[in-house]
Amino acid sequence: MLKECGGIRKVVLKLGRTDLRRGIDGLASIIRLEGGMDPLEKGTLFLFCGTRTDRIRGLLYEGDGYLLLTKRLSGENRFKWPRKAADMRLVTREQYLNLMEGFEIESSIREVTASAETREKPEKK
Repeated sequence: MLKECGGIRKVVLKLGRTDLRRGIDGLASIIRLEGGMDPLEKGTLFLFCGTRTDRIRGLLYEGDGYLLLTKRLSGENRFKWPRKAADMRLVTREQYLNLMEGFEIESSIREVTASAETREKPEKK
């Protein structure tokens, strides 16, 4: 379910480290107090990562109740979880899929464009 994210309209990451021993009420309070967001927003998946990056927790409100998800990777696999900040961040579908596949959410591949000087100079032979 986490890879396809069917029925999920938005994905929000809680950056940094979160105590994953918290349950639904504890994670909902983090969303409300630290993120200033509404944990009752239907179709929004909130994701959290603890100290160990082999597992994440998700909280999703489905309209009639919460769904508490835990994903633990096997072997030496790890999530590339952003650790630099401790705030909440809305991610795109592409960034979410990158995270679920084990890549960083920010692509290290950048589009390269030629400078004006390079385009104007004809190639010498």
